Amino acid sequence: MSVNDIKAEAKSLFIAAGCNRIVNNVSLGASGLVSFGAQNAVAIFCPKSAQILTTLPGHRAAVNCTHWLPSNKFAFKAKYFDRHYLLSGDADGTIILWELSVVGNKWRHVLQLPQSHKKGVTCISAFMVSQSDAIFATSSSDGTVCVWDAMLPTTSGGECKLTCLETLIIGSRPMVTLSLAQLPGNTGLIALAMGGLDKKIYLYCGERTGKFVRACEVKGHTDWIRSLDFSLPILSGECDSILLVSSSQDKGIRIWKLTLRGSLADTEDSRKRGEISLASYIEGPVFVAGSFSYQISLESLLIGHEDWVYSVQWQPPSVVAEEEIGFFQPQSILSASMDKTMMIWQPERKTGIWMNVVTVGELSHCSLGFYGGHWSPDARSILAHGFGGAFHMWKNIGVSSDNWQPQRVPSGHFAAVTDIGWARCGEYILSVSHDQTTRIFAPWHNQDPRSNGDSWHEIARPQVHGHDINCAAIVQGKGNHRFVSGAEEKVARVFEAPLSFLKTLHHTTSEQSNFPEDVQADVQVLGANMSALGLSQKPIYVNATREVQDHPGNEGLDTLESVPDAVPVALTEPPIEDQLAWHTLWPESHKLYGHGNELFSLCCDHEGKLVASSCKAQSATVAEIWLWQVGSWKAVGRLQSHSLTVTQMEFSHDDNLLLAVSRDRQFSVFKINRGGMDEIDYNLIERREAHKRIIWACSWNPFGHEFATGSRDKTVKIWGVEKTSSVKHLLTLPPFNSSVNALSWVGLGQQRDHGLLAVGMETGLLQIWSLHVERGNGSGSISTPSVTAAPIIRLDPFMCHVSAVNRLAWKNHENNEKCTSLQLASCGADNSVRLYEVTID
Repeated sequence: MSVNDIKAEAKSLFIAAGCNRIVNNVSLGASGLVSFGAQNAVAIFCPKSAQILTTLPGHRAAVNCTHWLPSNKFAFKAKYFDRHYLLSGDADGTIILWELSVVGNKWRHVLQLPQSHKKGVTCISAFMVSQSDAIFATSSSDGTVCVWDAMLPTTSGGECKLTCLETLIIGSRPMVTLSLAQLPGNTGLIALAMGGLDKKIYLYCGERTGKFVRACEVKGHTDWIRSLDFSLPILSGECDSILLVSSSQDKGIRIWKLTLRGSLADTEDSRKRGEISLASYIEGPVFVAGSFSYQISLESLLIGHEDWVYSVQWQPPSVVAEEEIGFFQPQSILSASMDKTMMIWQPERKTGIWMNVVTVGELSHCSLGFYGGHWSPDARSILAHGFGGAFHMWKNIGVSSDNWQPQRVPSGHFAAVTDIGWARCGEYILSVSHDQTTRIFAPWHNQDPRSNGDSWHEIARPQVHGHDINCAAIVQGKGNHRFVSGAEEKVARVFEAPLSFLKTLHHTTSEQSNFPEDVQADVQVLGANMSALGLSQKPIYVNATREVQDHPGNEGLDTLESVPDAVPVALTEPPIEDQLAWHTLWPESHKLYGHGNELFSLCCDHEGKLVASSCKAQSATVAEIWLWQVGSWKAVGRLQSHSLTVTQMEFSHDDNLLLAVSRDRQFSVFKINRGGMDEIDYNLIERREAHKRIIWACSWNPFGHEFATGSRDKTVKIWGVEKTSSVKHLLTLPPFNSSVNALSWVGLGQQRDHGLLAVGMETGLLQIWSLHVERGNGSGSISTPSVTAAPIIRLDPFMCHVSAVNRLAWKNHENNEKCTSLQLASCGADNSVRLYEVTID
């Protein structure tokens, strides 16, 4: 069988990514889906399945804000829509319009708006006039606000007609929040409220044809305005007034009433006041728009949050059940604050005074506050995103009274993911990131018979560190689960799985755990604690569990100096953010000292006896590769060859050779000789300048002594180690379109001469090549072979990373198995961990 005879296809199984830590980044649409920015990507997740469905490529800078058309506010209009649209804006000022076809769940890049902003987009707000007509406004830190009219396609795949109605020059203090509404009275006029860094709310009015003019300034807040949201009229047939809610860094929330003056307002004034029955009514400024005059007045002041209030949002209107044509605007507001809480505010029935009726939030050290809060279209769930890049969701499961309970949501890193690895038997994926955390993702067996098999979730966060983490290596071989991580410090740290994790791992699949009970019995550590000011994670022992629980600890205290004890338990369902951030730590067992700079690369041999490490270097002495003996964790070797940073290392399948590639454009192959009494001897058998630019990646053939190298010079080369211990160049793949950053070679089971090579590029794209190695005198020889290659899969950009791929790793499988399905894990600078299933015909 030749390389061209192998047919394969790939599908996405799982995506993990954290939310960009910025206000206005998240939007919950009438479709029930959530959009958010994950570095340069726009990610879409489904709250029902708690899974990220896809990521949309197109932005070249970090995504600052997203907004659905229609949003959750107009869900009552969108019940039968077959297409939904999404706007996304980034830090370069670029705005893109996307289309989602409900049938088939297919996404399409509709258009990129003409470049109207010179700096980052800070907010997008929209108003749906009809199913095919929307008005939206965009603000930027360049001091401009643009108002657009979009005639959306009437058919799937159609063109969108876009008109810029107005560009408003705001000045040196940019706007950070916007809200659009139709002015009361069926006048056809549009109101645009904006707020920013000068404590005032500015109200602009205009017609559908443009020409927006400043109508008035509304004063009251004493700090920056952070969020604005217009309500719809309380009833669809009565539209002489609408409400505007605002929040600020002064910790307060204000509700403003915008009323149409004149005969319509005069005749119904008393009836309206009787319905609302407010305790006070403060008259405000009067302004004229068109041939109508309006008054805006302070309706209520809500005090309850203890820190900046970043987000306020009216509860989405509900359809009048009998008619299904009108709607009712509930008097209910959701607010989210940096005080780690979200609150729901509603007026009392008798007095009309607005009160806080529901408070939810993270009352622990895991969260540093919320950047935004959002209602689900049916108002049965509320979603928050926070400083730690994590989502938090609560659902009201009460029948006769409110009962808001935490729900599962997707999770992931909120900075570049630098390294990944599979557990020795493929039970889970471990990833490390510049967000200073190590995370474990695993498939969890769904008990629900209606679900489609296992779904992947984050099940543990073994390390929460104080430095960006650059690399990790899972220790192979027998015994407990262990890994070594290297961060922007000179010390490598060794972690060992606690008993709580081993029991959780047993629950993740329907099959019996392949981890023996007698080994579990030997594990005396239940979990780990993180000290408030230290970097080491201290063990919690099994026999000390009761003492920890009985100890009063730091209950009620929430200071930086006091950290509550973790309560590690075996999880029987996928954990939520609060559990992950604090109760799933692994204890640190050893520190490995020796390197002179920050750690950069780690790898472990297949027997689990040696770990190799390298650090950032600009000289030959610092660029040494250190070998560590697993168990005693003693340094048993210092390998010198390179003059600059060693970027990746890998042991051959038989652990006899160690391959290293470096920034100095060279690769090195070391012979590792293992003597008795754990003695290690090593010698350099080849060093060669292999590429014209930095070599980023390398990978061994699992069935031989051939290896691949990938470089910034956009090439991948295949090399073979001959019997005489010399290295020969075998093949160069056709040049790629960008730098090759990651490689991973996997064998196809019984077909020992066939394999697949996954190639990850700086653009985020992935390709899979079929490789055929033909040896002259038998498969057991390491004489000069010949290699043929052919591309079999070029993954769709909607499945790939949107920034540089940092690492690729095939799931381990038994070499004597016939492989028809393989799993490939990848991580990248777009903050994501991805898992693909590659099916081979």
